[in-house]
Amino acid sequence: MRLATVRDATGTWAARVEGDELIEIGGTDVGDVLRRGPVAAVGAVTGGRRVALAGADLAPLVPRPDKIVCLGRSYRSHILEQSAEVPAHPTLFAKFARALIGARDPIRLPAASTDVDWEVELAFVIGRSVRHASAEEAYAAIAGYTVLNDVSMRDWQYRTGQWLQGKTFEGATPVGPVLVTGDEVDDARDLLLRCEVDGELMQEGRTSDLLWSPVEIVQYLSTVVTLDPGDVISTGTPGGVGMARTPPVWLQPGQVVRTSIEGIGELVNRCEPEQEPQRRPVPA
Repeated sequence: MRLATVRDATGTWAARVEGDELIEIGGTDVGDVLRRGPVAAVGAVTGGRRVALAGADLAPLVPRPDKIVCLGRSYRSHILEQSAEVPAHPTLFAKFARALIGARDPIRLPAASTDVDWEVELAFVIGRSVRHASAEEAYAAIAGYTVLNDVSMRDWQYRTGQWLQGKTFEGATPVGPVLVTGDEVDDARDLLLRCEVDGELMQEGRTSDLLWSPVEIVQYLSTVVTLDPGDVISTGTPGGVGMARTPPVWLQPGQVVRTSIEGIGELVNRCEPEQEPQRRPVPA
């Protein structure tokens, strides 16, 4: 099954993909659907609005997740291109909901950063609350898989040893286009990931290169905190990022970034400069 969050003049609404159509299934978005009950329960819902998938305005898959947790340095190829040691434990950072954009929305290039990088990533969404999960519980907690582009402002990311400030700039993290249940993609064990910038291939890897499987990630994270329905977990990126090139290559206004994962779909996002903020005059 495939689910999406559609955006129109009335707001957002959750839909199931049926062929080339989106069928309304109740709920304001995919996260709202998951918080109401198991994802399988919406498989037979009919009677809602129908729109063409090709022309739909897709919002972020889960617009307001309680948590967005991301992994860094989790692909062997990415670790090698950074000349880093293979970590013993996952490297974790977070994003905030205002960072998220839809599958075809423009990536906002912040005026404050010159070193903006691409990172195609497999992400998954939690479908049921889980804490201290066994392998079986972790597997059952994964509602499905999606694509996330962890657009990173490297000059901010490496200002300190903490990465958060370079990872959660507003309006710069596309996620979608759909949530795909694990039965359709063999639980994402060995899927092809690709990132192109203006048609030039920048990244290509396979999810089988991950150091930790999605089930292991859920087990690890649920030791720290309860994972809740709608939480978004992004698993890291393979080699080929702009930062690791000689010289480094950064995203520029007008460029189009296409990030895709086999069996799930693709994000197509044009880079647009952030509007310079209007400065309020200082009172005399």
